Amino acid sequence: MQSGVWALQPLVEMSATEFRDWQQLLESRLGMVINEPRRVFLQTSLTARMRELGISDYASYYRQVTDGPRGAVEWANLLDRLTVQETRFYRHPPSFEVYQAYLACRSEQGLKQSLAIWSVGCSSGEEPYSLAIGASEVLGADGQFGVTGTDVSRIALSKAREGVYDARRLQEIDDSLRARYFLAQADGRFKVVPELAARVCCAKLNVLELDKAPMAGMDVIFCQNLLIYFRRWRRREILNRLAECLAPGGLLVVGVGEVVGWQHPDMLPVADERVLAYTRKG
Repeated sequence: MQSGVWALQPLVEMSATEFRDWQQLLESRLGMVINEPRRVFLQTSLTARMRELGISDYASYYRQVTDGPRGAVEWANLLDRLTVQETRFYRHPPSFEVYQAYLACRSEQGLKQSLAIWSVGCSSGEEPYSLAIGASEVLGADGQFGVTGTDVSRIALSKAREGVYDARRLQEIDDSLRARYFLAQADGRFKVVPELAARVCCAKLNVLELDKAPMAGMDVIFCQNLLIYFRRWRRREILNRLAECLAPGGLLVVGVGEVVGWQHPDMLPVADERVLAYTRKG
């Protein structure tokens, strides 16, 4: 079948058994919960890749994805379609206001000068670069800090490392910040300036494998718009691990509404109803 004709074919309906198999695979490998309302998203993502490979049914593609080393390569290709999410700079402004106020307070108190900042689920890089901009604004050009962004998607990480974005992604950034931290490109997009890009590094990490991550003594951790894809018990498990990765006095910022009732003996909630954030005791 010609590729153009193939692309016009409607989505193949997924059987209950096939849906359950894919649900279990995604949850076991990623922790991602695909419920009935997201069934169409799953079918669309799978079908797009299946058409590229010339596979016409979900069961055959499932076997290919789970078939040893060959399957591991295909799983990585599929993963990029399932996890790359829409994002933008300063996506939740109040969280960044709390973050910058926290940095300013530390600076005024003369606390640890070299700051380690972590963006968990960094997607295509807007969040870690936003964190780097915020730190630069508070600490100045000579401030000592580094931002690490982690994500499970290779494509997202590649975009983050490239650091080039269209104007729509920068809509929350005022003109003065845009002028300082971005270079206008001939195609109308904007590239992060080298001085800021040098502060940010990005690495692949599955959030289910935080216990294997070489992250410890972090001063700030942002984990926003990620936990919504997990079951409640797993959200708490992830937050417990992130709390352990924080340095005493460190700041953890979570997406508003992503977790309810989480408590940790070493963590204190930040008294700001606009955000969901905690500091580690000590």
